[in-house]
Amino acid sequence: YLNIAIELDTSVIALTIPDLIPAREDEKWDVFENRLISMLNIKYNNPYKDIGYAKALLKLGAYDQAYFNEIGIVFRKFGMRSSVASALWRLKFMIQEKNQKELEQLVEAKGWPKIGEVGSEAAMAAYLVAIHSNDGSQKKYLPVIRQRCEENELPWQRYANIYDRCLFNENKPQKYGTHTRYNDLTKSEELYPLEDETKVDEWRKELGLEPLAEYLARFNIKFQPKQK
Repeated sequence: YLNIAIELDTSVIALTIPDLIPAREDEKWDVFENRLISMLNIKYNNPYKDIGYAKALLKLGAYDQAYFNEIGIVFRKFGMRSSVASALWRLKFMIQEKNQKELEQLVEAKGWPKIGEVGSEAAMAAYLVAIHSNDGSQKKYLPVIRQRCEENELPWQRYANIYDRCLFNENKPQKYGTHTRYNDLTKSEELYPLEDETKVDEWRKELGLEPLAEYLARFNIKFQPKQK
């Protein structure tokens, strides 16, 4: 069925979605994966030059997204603090820890991936694994991620996200306002504390980002910055 699907729609999605993680254990997966990448290289003018690196990153990306849908279902049905949610998050953290170790090995051997070498989806997978790591290791990737933003490999929003995540992991106020947290009393998301409300929009503008109030409105969070 997968081979029929990629004939009808030659897309990289089969290599990125967590629903197909069980299929990766099948002995026929490598043949399917190689065939799809070959088809994608023909269709999109050879985006996967380092095929081995691309395949490894796409696999990490699929595992990175695993269980987010299930966690969302449990949250809506039982609440974020339920025992079921806690069990899923423990499993998720184990996966993230394994992903992070594998990413470190790949980056040490190959360097931080570029779109021109592994394709946009695989390059983004590396970023997602880094920002979702639970050991605070994002900090060491900040310089290269900033460099990739300067090279237009990543949008500046991604740099702001991981910069704030580093501060969040150290229990420090965030700079760019990209992170929220769940309030048990109001049963809703709220803005994580800011380093400086009077400067946040100035800092965001330096990266080409919209005002924080506009950004937070997407999440139904109201924000009125203090004046200097």
